[in-house]
Amino acid sequence: MPELDPSDPNATITPAGGGAMSLATSDAETLEGGPIPGGTASGKARSLWSDAWHDLRRNPVFIVSALVIVFLVLIAVWPGLIASGNPLSCDLSKAQEGSQPGHPFGYDAQGCDVYTRTVYGARASIAVGVCATTGAALLGSVFGGLAGFFGGWWDGLLSRLADIFFGIPIILGGLVFLSMVTSGSVWPVVGFIVLLGWPQISRIARGAVVGAKQHDYVQAARALGAGNSRLLLRHIAPNAVAPVIVVATIALGTYIALEATLSFIGVGLKPPTVSWGIDISNASNQIRNAPHMLLWPAGALSITVLAFIMLGDAVRDALDPKLR
Repeated sequence: MPELDPSDPNATITPAGGGAMSLATSDAETLEGGPIPGGTASGKARSLWSDAWHDLRRNPVFIVSALVIVFLVLIAVWPGLIASGNPLSCDLSKAQEGSQPGHPFGYDAQGCDVYTRTVYGARASIAVGVCATTGAALLGSVFGGLAGFFGGWWDGLLSRLADIFFGIPIILGGLVFLSMVTSGSVWPVVGFIVLLGWPQISRIARGAVVGAKQHDYVQAARALGAGNSRLLLRHIAPNAVAPVIVVATIALGTYIALEATLSFIGVGLKPPTVSWGIDISNASNQIRNAPHMLLWPAGALSITVLAFIMLGDAVRDALDPKLR
């Protein structure tokens, strides 16, 4: 090391080459030069949800499907935004007539405006899909999460209970269950779909919880004295909910199609409730004479189901690290 002259006011101390001093200096320069790769601009690592949202915003499939779903939800809540007529107001003198000024979709066999009924039909179909998906997701998550977390006889009991409901054919079960219900509202249909839909989500939730509880952070929290409720709600559930969200999003579109199928065969929603399934059923016998009666409600149903399935696929791709 060179000697330092105390009488020289311009003398400075320079670190010797190599060693820990040069390593610390280079590390400091690296940190000052920019954020750590893989982190955000502030240097913090992104979470699974922030990474997923980052990918979703750049996915055209998600953007298109989300815009379609937002539009459908808006007309389901406020159908008067784009339809000023009454879906129950009919004129038999105009039965099966085609498109006319102010009535772009024509009239059905009862003389009702097909455009107005198609717009108002979104309300019942989306209400059934959202309510049934919410109920099935909550019930399946609770049962599947408890079965996966506690295991043992509790796991065996809930698994066998789910197998019983898995063995019931959906259409046959709907014919038997809903044929005993006189109400034509959405709630019996929602209850039936929840009854047969929760086992699928429960299995997904069970598998996610079984995998999450094996992680080191859960074992560390248990060693620090965390109770079962804290482990399940604070550590396991937030990291096991992603597969449930993906399955529930895809199932929502499936439940809307199931409601239309049950209404088509006459055991789902019933008049005076306005539903795409009811309109498709009424138009099925007139497809040769008035195809427009079937085209518009069937097209609206297909677009809605496709939008939710595409949204679920996009969410799955964003939340699954293996697909990136």
